[in-house]
Order: sequence, then C-alpha cells, then structure tokens
Amino acid sequence: MTAAATALLDEADELWERRDALPGTATERVRAMIELVDSGVARSARVDEAGDVVVDERVKRAILLAFRLFPMAESHAGEFRYVDRLPLKAPAAGVRIVPGGIVRWGAHLAPGVTVMPSFTNIGAFVDEGTMIDTWATVGSCAQIGKRVHLSGGSGIGGVLEPIGATPVVVEDDAFVGSRALVVEGARVRCGAKLGAGVVLTASTRVYDVETGEELPRGEAPAWSVCVSGTRIRSFPGGDFGMSCLLVVKRLAESERHDKTTLDEVFRAHR
Repeated sequence: MTAAATALLDEADELWERRDALPGTATERVRAMIELVDSGVARSARVDEAGDVVVDERVKRAILLAFRLFPMAESHAGEFRYVDRLPLKAPAAGVRIVPGGIVRWGAHLAPGVTVMPSFTNIGAFVDEGTMIDTWATVGSCAQIGKRVHLSGGSGIGGVLEPIGATPVVVEDDAFVGSRALVVEGARVRCGAKLGAGVVLTASTRVYDVETGEELPRGEAPAWSVCVSGTRIRSFPGGDFGMSCLLVVKRLAESERHDKTTLDEVFRAHR
C-alpha cells in the first residue's frame, strides 16, 4: 500500500472517534477509503508471513462510517430496482457476473472470478480464479483466496462489529460444499475441502478420525477433507450429541481431487 493510501486510511481512526459530530469533508474522505477497498489496495484482513490473520480495523471503521454518512439512493440493474446506501459494484475486466449475481461496491473481485446468482457484501476480498456458485453468500469483510469454489447455497459469514473481530478467511484452493456455513471468524486453510452442510464456527471442535487428536478449534486444516460429526457430551440433563468437524482424509500438498473422487470421500463419511 502506498504512503498516500496508508495516510488516507489512518484518517478512519480519527473520524471514528468523532463519529457523532463528523466534519463536512468526511463523506468524500470515507468514499475515497472505500474505493481503496473496492480496488483491493486495502483489505480488512490478510494472512501475514507467519500465517497469522492480521485485521485492519481502519477498513472496518471506514465501512461503518459509510453506512452512517452515505444517503439512501435508488439504483437499478435492468428492470430490477434497488434502494440502498451503497451502489452495486461496477464490472471489472476479467470478472464474470451472470444475471442475478449481486456484488456491493466496496467488495473486491480479482480477475478470473466467476459470480453466479449470489450475494457478495462490502469489504469482502475474492481472489483470482474463484467461483461463487449459485445462492452462495460472501459476507462483509470475508477473505477468499485464489481458486476457491464456494458451492451452491454455501454461506461465508460477515463481520463488521465488534470492530476487533476477525473476519472469516478461506485460503487458496479450498472447497466449501453445498449449504456449508463458515462463520464467526472461522478459518479454512489452504487446500481444505468441506463437505456439504458442514457448519464451522470459531468455537467448533475439530478432530482427526485417524488419530483421535483434537486439532485447533474453528479451523479446517490445510490439505484435508472434512465432514460434519458429533461428539457426546454429558450435561445434568443427560448425554447429548454436540456438533464438531471431522478430518477424514489428508491430502498431499497441492493435490487436486477430481469431483468424482471427492464426492466418494464425502459419501463414505456421511
């Protein structure tokens, strides 16, 4: 990020502290900040060299300020009419958006992204070659890597408040199965494959079925195939099955399963 872009984003902290009495120039300054996010120059979160997710709270503050400052306005796509504080995203070179694909301005789509009828919210970052399939949702500030497939009806959670909360991160070459949900700052590591209907939250327990080892909570491990499972937990009222994530297969790094093979793995562990 350039020094000028950094200085502009730094203003988000000052404006946030003054949000109950914003100056007249605030609207245009915030608009310029959202342009940085829309273009991919600024991101609400990124994975650093150590593999940690680093959140840029200035971006999230700029987005919240936009909702406070921008007036409601009418827009349209063909015969469809909308009323919102944010316009739809302008088409970018190399991005395919089919009819019914809704992407809010302030979300970044890299070249090679395909958007089927679905919804992508402000602050999201979707990297090269990713498919957002039919009725999938990419929530505010979610970070989606390269060559990811978000299957039909899958939901990637958004996060704007509280400010310090970590967005959902889906890393390169991941696969999120149909109707699966990844929310509350959960993380899908590079090359992980989630089966249909999986629910992964920041507190979801994760187990390796081969070793019985409990893995870091809220994370689908890199280059693994994961399905939903249950673990028995005792309460005063009885023993009940609690949702968890099961790692049923480990993949070689950069290993690619064709769809038939992957489906067979998922079916075997339903």
